Amino acid sequence: MRIVLFILSLFCIQTAFSQFNKSLHQIEVDVVYLASDYLEGRETGTKGEKRAADYIANRFAVLGIAPMGDDSTYFQDFPFEEKLNPSADEVITKTGIGKNVIGYLDKGAATTVIIGGHYDHLGYGESGSRHVGEPAIHNGADDNASGIAALLNLAERLVNMPSKNNFLFIAFSGEEKGLFGSKYYVEHPVIAHESTNYMLNMDMIGRLDEENTLIINGTGTSKAWKNAFWNIRRDAIKTNLMESGVGPSDHTSFYLKDVPVLHFFTGAHTDYHKPIDDSHLVNMEGILTISDYIYDLIVVLDRDGKLVFQETETKQESKRASRFKVTLGVMPDYVYADGGMKIDGIIADRPAEAAGLEAGDIVLKMDDVEIKDIYVYMDALGKFEPGQKVKLVVLRKGKKIKKEVQF
Repeated sequence: MRIVLFILSLFCIQTAFSQFNKSLHQIEVDVVYLASDYLEGRETGTKGEKRAADYIANRFAVLGIAPMGDDSTYFQDFPFEEKLNPSADEVITKTGIGKNVIGYLDKGAATTVIIGGHYDHLGYGESGSRHVGEPAIHNGADDNASGIAALLNLAERLVNMPSKNNFLFIAFSGEEKGLFGSKYYVEHPVIAHESTNYMLNMDMIGRLDEENTLIINGTGTSKAWKNAFWNIRRDAIKTNLMESGVGPSDHTSFYLKDVPVLHFFTGAHTDYHKPIDDSHLVNMEGILTISDYIYDLIVVLDRDGKLVFQETETKQESKRASRFKVTLGVMPDYVYADGGMKIDGIIADRPAEAAGLEAGDIVLKMDDVEIKDIYVYMDALGKFEPGQKVKLVVLRKGKKIKKEVQF
């Protein structure tokens, strides 16, 4: 009998290991394809975006996820208008059509969970790039092929999971240009907001560090979140919880419609919005670890019924935070949570460099605004105008110093 049990246990371990390898391999395939030069940076409205959209739609079809876009397809088209060089004397307006990719898993439930992430990126870096030099393909492996790979992994696993929720999977486009795809979806939903239980957004989850730190934004948008986190036992993940429902990603659009949201993020890095953000730098096993964590969260929440929304900021502040007229020209440290906005990197030829700010500085005050965290900093940016001079209080190596920046 002991020999039989031993053989059975070995079989279970081998099966689990085989499934792990299969899932990891598929994540690698998804990231490598979406971040390949063939897609030319997946800029909204381009043939590269269409190739990426077709790939995601095909993956949905193979998994048995039903189309939920326009005219019984997987695609929801939306118009966009982008203003290039808005601070210049001559503003160039670029228009086009983008595509959200939407799939539906019907569990016969009264409520639906939305799982999303954006698949678009910067193309050749015409707008939003931190690259200096000739135009180059920005493959956006972390931003955000990583989130789409996790979305597809979750879709595959949720197909066979009994649930009290239906699942709507949305790969958004237009995020890099100003959340255009998610803003369009929330105004043209395929599932009524009243029956939407909650929304999970995965954006830049491809750089899980040695400490396995996962930043989770939006934890204040429902009281159910933190209780659920306590019921997930995963020693492999160290969570950094942020309450605000507002941030520079697609969950913000849903928060503004009173939907509880979470945004999963592994932190900023110096490759952000540069051509070097490529697949060989992505932590593939880290994506699978995060997908495991989110799956466990969904399982725990399945018994809680419909989550109750709670507001974390005023709507006026939230709308202002989704788009800025000015930029400081820094890479914030999203992992830092000890008060203020810590600068992880300085972008060349931007206001921060001109003002003498340095990586490691912690911005504590901008004019009369006390900067308590990254979200207060983003709100503060919404108050300033191009050309305006702003006084800063900065903590550098334990000492407070004063600086003046001109936007």
